[in-house]
Amino acid sequence: MIEQVSIYLTAMILGIMLFFSFVIAPVVFTTLDEDNARKFIRKIFPFYYNVNLGLSFIVLLIFIFLSKLGVDFYLIIAITLLFATSNYLLMPLINKYRDEKQDKKFKYSHFISVVINFIQMLFLVVMLI
Repeated sequence: MIEQVSIYLTAMILGIMLFFSFVIAPVVFTTLDEDNARKFIRKIFPFYYNVNLGLSFIVLLIFIFLSKLGVDFYLIIAITLLFATSNYLLMPLINKYRDEKQDKKFKYSHFISVVINFIQMLFLVVMLI
């Protein structure tokens, strides 16, 4: 039963990530002006990362509880650490570079965050198949 919970939570994380990437972000940037879009994104990203960090941490704890220490265990560790890294290290840098109009550093940092997001989604898919 508890193993089934880890599968549901893993699917939930992937669903949240897909919905955010393909619905929320595009709608924000096509609906709101640049200033309001920036304000909204800066408010929602920490929520997005913290919710997914919390859910992935719960999955990690379930794996530890079940002594399920195979490939999926290492994937969920990586996913969890990447959510923490993105939220607490990368996002502040992205915001700083944007505010300071350091476009090259902003674009590079943003690209890294997109790559991380894609890798996390790929890892989640691997866990679910």
